[in-house]
Amino acid sequence: MSNRDIIVIGGSAGATAPLKQILGRLPPDLPAAVFIVLHIPAQGIGILSTVASSAGPLPVRQAENGMKIEPGRVYLAAPDHHLLLSEDRVFLGRGPRENMVRPAIDALFRSAAINYGPRVIGVLLSGLLSDGSAGLNAIKRCGGISVVQDPSDAIADEMPRSALEATIIDLCVPGAGMGDVLSDLAREAAGAALPIPPEIRLEVEIAAGERIGSDRLVSMADPVALTCPACGGVLSEMKESHPMRFRCQVGHAFAADVLAKEQEGQVDEALRVALRIIEERAELVQRMAADGRRNGRPAVAEMYQARAAEYREYADMIRRVVLKSLDPPIRKREA
Repeated sequence: MSNRDIIVIGGSAGATAPLKQILGRLPPDLPAAVFIVLHIPAQGIGILSTVASSAGPLPVRQAENGMKIEPGRVYLAAPDHHLLLSEDRVFLGRGPRENMVRPAIDALFRSAAINYGPRVIGVLLSGLLSDGSAGLNAIKRCGGISVVQDPSDAIADEMPRSALEATIIDLCVPGAGMGDVLSDLAREAAGAALPIPPEIRLEVEIAAGERIGSDRLVSMADPVALTCPACGGVLSEMKESHPMRFRCQVGHAFAADVLAKEQEGQVDEALRVALRIIEERAELVQRMAADGRRNGRPAVAEMYQARAAEYREYADMIRRVVLKSLDPPIRKREA
């Protein structure tokens, strides 16, 4: 029986520090391959050299299409490509962005789940919003092990907290102790294989660049009255998804909180455009009122003056809404 020989790690804001701790603790004889997706500008800050310098004895390489998977090696996602796993090789996908990013953590986790099932250890580190939660859920549904960084230990606790709410988490570990935990888990025998849910396989195909189309989308999602912020298409809500997620016919995917964040930006922009138009309207009718007074038409001037005052009130109302929308939401303390 095989051991748990596939470790997939995802993280975002604040994930670099725990990732260094993990890689620094993994032994040279680790009987597993390690795959990493970080949601940070890979080319801009030299993330490859950052990860390589922290990996101790394990060699680190940026993933290339068709690269053979070998134990005791670390594979880092390439910029602007989904990192996907097959039975023995790495593939780079150019499918639609998921949660506005490519590479996406969920795409890596799903591909590992459908090809390696109980042999997978999924690890989610510090980060904002909920990317990675759906992928960890897929790993659990296919028989794998789920591990998250302790939220109290994370710089950004939203991703690990979301995962804890979305699926069954086997271990919740501080970053400093996670390397030793993963080393022990990798030496354990994998459990029995489970049936692969067809919708997980379909989502991996989408990440690889396969056409989705409405006929395939309807098998795993129901259309809703929401618009894709990436392409303007109709969104469909994924059936029985944890956390709540949406996809469009092109294939763009969003967790509910990511979609809400994108909509927030669009609402703010729309309000500012409306504010500009109304203020310009007020300025125009104000000038029309002044022109009426100069030309001896007091009734016309009075009408335009009243309309200008009305537009100014609308503008002030929108300005208050814009400023209020910038206030961070109050987070209720748990009892």
